[in-house]
This record gives sequence, structure tokens and C-alpha cells, in this order.
Amino acid sequence: MSSHSFGRVPGAPLQPSRRRFVQGLAAGGAIAGLGLWPQRGFAQPQPSLGNGNVLSGTDFDLVIGETPANFTGRTRPAITVNGTIPAPILRWREGTTVNLRVSNALPAGSIHGHQTSIHWHGILLPADMDGVPGLSFDGIHRGEAYQYRFDVKQGGTYWYHSHSAFQEQAGLYGALVIDPIEPEPFAFDRDYVVLLTDWTDLDPTDLFARLKKMSDYDNYAKRTVGDFLRDVSDDGLRETVQDRLMWGEMRMTPTDLSDVNANTYTYLMNGTTALGNWTGLFRSGEKVRLRFINGSAMTYFDVRIPGLKMTVVAADGQYVHPVSIDEFRIGVAETYDVVVEPSGQDAYTIFAQDTGRTGHVSGTLAVREGLRAPVPDLDPRPILTMADMGHGGMGHGGMDHDMGGMSVNGSGQAKPGANHEGHDMPGMAHAGHDMPAMPGASMAGMDHGAGGMQSHPASEAGNPLVDMQTMSPTAKLDDPGIGLRGNGRKVLAYADLRSTFADPDGREPGRTVELHLTGHMEKFAWSFDGIKFSDAEPLRLNYGERLRIVLVNDTMMSHPIHLHGLWSDLEDEQGAFMVRKHTVDMPPGTKRSYRVRADALGRWAYHCHMLYHMEAGMFREVRVEERA
Repeated sequence: MSSHSFGRVPGAPLQPSRRRFVQGLAAGGAIAGLGLWPQRGFAQPQPSLGNGNVLSGTDFDLVIGETPANFTGRTRPAITVNGTIPAPILRWREGTTVNLRVSNALPAGSIHGHQTSIHWHGILLPADMDGVPGLSFDGIHRGEAYQYRFDVKQGGTYWYHSHSAFQEQAGLYGALVIDPIEPEPFAFDRDYVVLLTDWTDLDPTDLFARLKKMSDYDNYAKRTVGDFLRDVSDDGLRETVQDRLMWGEMRMTPTDLSDVNANTYTYLMNGTTALGNWTGLFRSGEKVRLRFINGSAMTYFDVRIPGLKMTVVAADGQYVHPVSIDEFRIGVAETYDVVVEPSGQDAYTIFAQDTGRTGHVSGTLAVREGLRAPVPDLDPRPILTMADMGHGGMGHGGMDHDMGGMSVNGSGQAKPGANHEGHDMPGMAHAGHDMPAMPGASMAGMDHGAGGMQSHPASEAGNPLVDMQTMSPTAKLDDPGIGLRGNGRKVLAYADLRSTFADPDGREPGRTVELHLTGHMEKFAWSFDGIKFSDAEPLRLNYGERLRIVLVNDTMMSHPIHLHGLWSDLEDEQGAFMVRKHTVDMPPGTKRSYRVRADALGRWAYHCHMLYHMEAGMFREVRVEERA
């Protein structure tokens, strides 16, 4: 039966949500039970997931409701699926057809709204099954249900979440585990999901309003007179004063590493706090697969297991050549599968700290419940540099100047004079403009414009929603990230990720689209090319074409960029295929490119997966259409 014959079921009776009181402060999340579940009856069985709240098969009833939750000592209304945070782990099988009946049981007057939805993140499916209100469908209204039905065409680790307002922040997220048809290229004895999220007792709408009024509210670590005197001692008076002047002109601070941090958030692992100590059991010498998912709204996590090497075997659900590491950074919406072999001690700490080093969450791998291992201290707080933001060397010719590749004026607004939109230079691609691919040429890391300086779209010039532009961006694929360099541990970088398969398409892109990630920190305004979603035209792709997307990050924040419905085939700096992903991390000052095959008709969302960045305008519609 065609998926188009399914959809909302008006007035369908709802299954009552279990009135569960979700407690995460001491006892863990809603259902964080351990113990091995029965083996699935697949032709090639996989080890059972150790997490207790697993629904398997092809037919599912999911009820979205509101449930009291307490993670901090204060009770607040959460959005739950079948009464739990996280939502149940859904276990599918590649090659089957799944039917998911999602019912909206939100109470009247809920602070989380009357409409809901579920988006199946990274899953290939028809556009009307993608779960984005306004693009895919009308949303699921209170008292109604929607029937999702689609073929499962992939295997691996993925996740699902609401795409309605701020419900994802309030608890509507869960893991997807898809068992592949073919045997996996690595062995393991135990299998656990490790879902990392951030929780706030605030109404997410109020948190968004606070960000709009005071975007640096959570930045408790602004530099002091003591920091100035120390920097003078280390770097000299002239250099220190120049550095402070530049940051002052931008009205930014080098300690502003995240918009929201542990001063507001409580971090959760599988729905429990560090005090709740989520535990995965093992026997010495076993191989344990850990499926890490970053389901948070706004938090990048740096993850390690002290005393254990991790072997990365998959990224965003797709196999990669194994790479042994001590630590990895996981952007919002990314997934990494790792295999570990614990032995020699009874317990190991799974440690995930935020990038601003304001807080952490931890759990335990142990031979029996109740054990803990030492929890490491937070790493030192990083300090941003101009080089981190792709601004190269710095000149100081006056209060209104190009700071060695960074274009700002005294108000923090991008200078029109730094743009090159009036110059039609060979090899130059402006945002929203396409150009033919040049045989043998690489777009990745290319400098567009004269003198090796990055060009910018005309829409950024004099734009009150753009407070800076990067003029010397690089791919930084071998950079583990701000705060992770030289820490004495082997840290994963994108350059380490190589898919186990060749470029699945093989064609050279027929055209290139360049988009700039833009924002204004004080106004908490975010966009592509300085144009917020409400004012932007859709990005139109021709069905079947192969194109290259080049992203340039003109902001001082990281942005995990997610294109719905289509794979993003990340390229190296020579333009060669590296790794297939559904979410591409864009640190400050980076310019990265990936190839896309437009093989799914319909209207698709394309956005930053930082929830409040998306809601503030960093969102575009992509339309894949038949050629005229």
C-alpha cells in the first residue's frame, strides 16, 4: 500500500498515557532498567540491547503526552512518548515496512502547545512521512493520530524527535536501532544505546525569550582584570590591548563557547542524571557496542571512558573504517557507534562534558549494578582565539577596519566594503548562485575572491542580522576542536572518518551552491546568508542531479547542519569523498563541502540542529523537483 494512503486519523481514539512520574535525580530516567531483552527473531540475530525500554517489530503505537518530571528536585511538565523520557528505543529491521501510529494526547492548555510531530532523523523515506509540520504534513493535532508507514532502507543507529516548537527540548526524543540485513563488519557481545541530552526546568519558550533579550546570560566566565594582567604578563601589553579592542569591537567574548550551558541545563544520559548513574553491565573480556546519540537541544559533548580505548565503527549510522581513539566530540544530532573491550577492572566511567566545561553527565560500565569508577574533573575552560574563527593574522589600522580577514565595524556589523559581490571572479560562487563544476577542480577549501580572501553574498552587506564575516576560513577536518587540542589524548577528528564504501554516486557534481551560516550574537538572530527563514526562497534541486554544497561559517558558534531526506557525502580538502553523514558539524571559521544526490522528491527541511538557532531563523526549505 502506498504511504500516501496513510496520514492523520481525525478523531481517532487515543490510548491513555500512563501517568508516570519521571524521576531522574537519584533513580534514573523513566525506564532505565537493565537486563537483557529476549533475542529478536531475525535471520541474523544481533545481541539484545541492554537498555530496558525497547519496542521491536514493525507495528508501533506511540502516544505523545505530558508527564511530570523531576531531574533537579523541582517537578516540571515534560513531553513524553508512552509516558517515558527518553521515548522508547525503537528497533527495526532493514528491508521491512514499519507502521507507526502516533497519537497526540497532550492536555488542553499544555505549555508545550496543542500540535505535535515526530521526525525520523537520518531516515530515508517519502517526504510526507518526514514529520515536519508545514513541509511534510500539517502536524498532529490534539486528539488526533497520524499513521507513518515507510520501507526501512538502511541499518544503523539513528534517533527520532519532535519537530514542533520546543518539544524536543522538553523530552520528546528517542533512539532508533535498525538491524541490517547483511552481517556487520565488526563483532560485539553486548549492545547499549547511550543517549545524551540536556534538560531545563524552564519553559523552553521562556528560555528562547531570554536568549533573545540576553544571549550571554549563561556566560559566567567573562574575562576579568586578573585575566588581563595575566595576559599582559604572558603576551605583552600591546598584544593584550589589541586583543581586547578587537573582541570589544565585535561585542563578543572569547569565553562565549555555548549559548546555553550547565548554568541552565542538567545533562542526562539515557534519561538520568550523573547521580542516577546509568549502568551498562559487562563480563570481563566481552566486546561492548555503545551507540552514542546526541539528542540534546543545544549541547556539544566531549566523550571519553578513562582507561578504555574506543574503536569508532560507525558515524551517523554508516560504517566507517575502524579508528582507535580516547575521546570524541559529538555535535547535536550526530551519532557514533564505538566498540570497547573492558577488562582488568570492575567499573569504568562513561564521561561526557560540555564544550564550555561548565558541566557533565556520567554513567558506568560495570560487572554488576551499584559499582562506580572515579569521575574525572572537568577539563580547563577553553578560550577562543581569532584563528579559531577563521580570521587569520590581525591588522589594527583603526576602529573601523578589516581585522586580518575579519570584517566588522564599530557596531559589530559586517562592513559592506569587505564583500566581493560586485566582482565576477573565475571560480567564485555566491550564495544562492550556482556555477558549473570545473573538471578536476576541488571546491573544498577553495578561496573565492582575490588575494585568497573569502567572498560573501550581497545579502550579508550592511545587514543588521550579521555581526561578523570570516575572511580566511579553512576546512579544519583534522582539527579535533576547540578545547581538545594537545590534551594528551587521541581525539577523533573528521579527517579520521572514512566510509567503508566508495562514493555511492560516483558522478562529479554538475553545479555548486555556496551557503553562509550567519548570525548576530547580541540579537540572537541566526540565518543562512543573512536571510532568516521567513524571508528566504527555497533552495531548488533537480530530481536526480548531483550537486555540491559548500558551507562557510561566518559566526563564532558551531552549527550542526542537517539536510532532511538526502545524504550528505562529506569531501576532503582535495574534493575526494570521505564519509557519508546526515549531520555535518561546522565549527567557527570553517568552510566544508559535501556532495548531495537529489534522489527524493518533495519538500525537505535544511537547518542548524541547535534548536534555538533553528527557531531563530537558521532554516531553509529544500525542494527536490522534476526537471521542467
